[in-house]
Amino acid sequence: MSQSTSGTPPTQLLHFVFGGELVELDKVTFKDIEKLDIVGIYPNYAKAYDAWKAAAQRTVDDANMRYFIVHMHRLLDPSDEVDEPKFVQND
Repeated sequence: MSQSTSGTPPTQLLHFVFGGELVELDKVTFKDIEKLDIVGIYPNYAKAYDAWKAAAQRTVDDANMRYFIVHMHRLLDPSDEVDEPKFVQND
């Protein structure tokens, strides 16, 4: 990992991207959690968004497939108040 010029590591705002087939479109209940598509963990929202969008576009013909971005940095440090988008809808 690269370090900033001050010698301290850059702030990591980890984001987790995953998806799967939903039982119903209006609820977040997966049909089979054994078949979740784990896309990856990304160092910032922009990279996570790009991965989310690519995954969502690959499954655009399957109406029950949904992909999500989880703000891991908020789970790890609930006091983190970074100003970034909170919700993403499928295109």
